[in-house]
Amino acid sequence: MSISGITKLLPYAAAALLGAQAVSFAARPTDDLLRPPGAQDEKDFASKCIKCGRCIQACPYAALVPAGPNTGSAVGSPTLDVREQACRLCTDFPCIEACPTEALCAVEAIEDVNMGYAVIDEELCIALAGMRCEVCYRACPLIDRAITIDYRLREGDSIHSIFAPVIDQEACVGCGLCVERCVVSEPEVAIKIVRQDPERS
Repeated sequence: MSISGITKLLPYAAAALLGAQAVSFAARPTDDLLRPPGAQDEKDFASKCIKCGRCIQACPYAALVPAGPNTGSAVGSPTLDVREQACRLCTDFPCIEACPTEALCAVEAIEDVNMGYAVIDEELCIALAGMRCEVCYRACPLIDRAITIDYRLREGDSIHSIFAPVIDQEACVGCGLCVERCVVSEPEVAIKIVRQDPERS
C-alpha cells in the first residue's frame, strides 16, 4: 500500500483504537470496590461522587484511598483496601460530613452502615481446619452480632473442638476489620468483604 493510502486510513485506525479503548475502559469492573460508609448502590454513588477527595482527607485513619488506574471510570473515587486499613466506623462519620454532594448519605449508627458483608473461604480458614483462631471474631466491632462462633466437636474426634466463625450477612456492615486482622495470608486471606448493591442483589 502506498504512503498516501496509509495516510488516508490513519483516521479510521485511530477511531477504531479509541473506540476499543473506550469499551475496555467502560467495561473494567468496579464490583470489587468497597465504598465509604453512607454510599448507596454503585450507580447512585457514581452519579453523585465528584472525586473531590474530601472524604479521603477527612478519614482520621487514612482508610480511604483513591481508586487506582485499573478501575476504569471509577479512577480517583474513594475506596478502601481493607487488608491494608479497614474502616474504623467512626461514631461521627467525618467522611460523610465532608462529602459536598450527598454521594455519602447520613447514617445514625454503625449498624446502619452497609458497605458489604464478610465471606469466609472455608478452604483457607484455619479455624475450620481445626486450629484455635478467633481473630476475626474478636476484631469485629459488632461481636456476637455480625460474627459469632459455632463451637462444635471435630468430626471423628470426641476431644477437640472446632471454633468456627459464622457471619450474619444481615448484621455485618462490611467494615473489613476481620479482613485486616486475619492471620492467613497465603495463598490469600481467608475472609473478604463482598459489596452488595440493591441492583446486584
